[in-house]
Amino acid sequence: MPREVLLVRARGLWEGLAGVPVSFAPTGGVRVVVSPESALCPLGWVGVVALSGSAIVTVPSQSAAVIVRDALASLPVEDVVDGVVVREVLPVARVLGPATLAYASPEGFRSVEAGALTVEQLPSGDLELRLLEQVAGHEDAGEAALDEITSPVFVVREHGQVVAAAGYRAWPGRAAQIGVLTAPQARGRGLARVTGSAAVAHALAAGLLPQWRARPPASRRVAAVLGFEELGSQLSLEIA
Repeated sequence: MPREVLLVRARGLWEGLAGVPVSFAPTGGVRVVVSPESALCPLGWVGVVALSGSAIVTVPSQSAAVIVRDALASLPVEDVVDGVVVREVLPVARVLGPATLAYASPEGFRSVEAGALTVEQLPSGDLELRLLEQVAGHEDAGEAALDEITSPVFVVREHGQVVAAAGYRAWPGRAAQIGVLTAPQARGRGLARVTGSAAVAHALAAGLLPQWRARPPASRRVAAVLGFEELGSQLSLEIA
């Protein structure tokens, strides 16, 4: 799948999540629309998604639209997903992100073999996953969002305990939001690559578009190893 085709699918995904008719401008720039039910961000917030030089922004009200359009009008596209820059032009109370958005195609995906490891499958609600989240800590568990996964979960054990897990949540638009989590004591040994590879392969076999949304550099490195292409970023803002 050429990069252009991957970009079209990624843009189509976020255009659908916007909740109202909007499209990424093919020549670049920022488009702001009013969408109280937008899935680009938490309810009542401002959602920003930039993909390959073009951005769409959803706001909860007409009054917010006026403020946001005026504030973002002078910014280049890469800056509208920069929380530091946006704080300089908007009265921001809270920020989520930015998170890098990366996507994998069947042709670009690079599978990682398990080697001597055994990869098992667990149902998404298995209690062992909750135990892994407790060990990993609130921040890392929130990033992986294993509690939102709808696919089987692919896990690796050590001494009988699950130390790495990956799966995906099926999104509208036939996308698969990949989530990967490794226990602190088991990191740095490629377990995220092995479990993540199994989850991505499962998503591709189902005809879904794998999406890797990440903030930590380590997570982005895993995605790169698996053949994901970084196409843009997402940022959510609560206006003060």
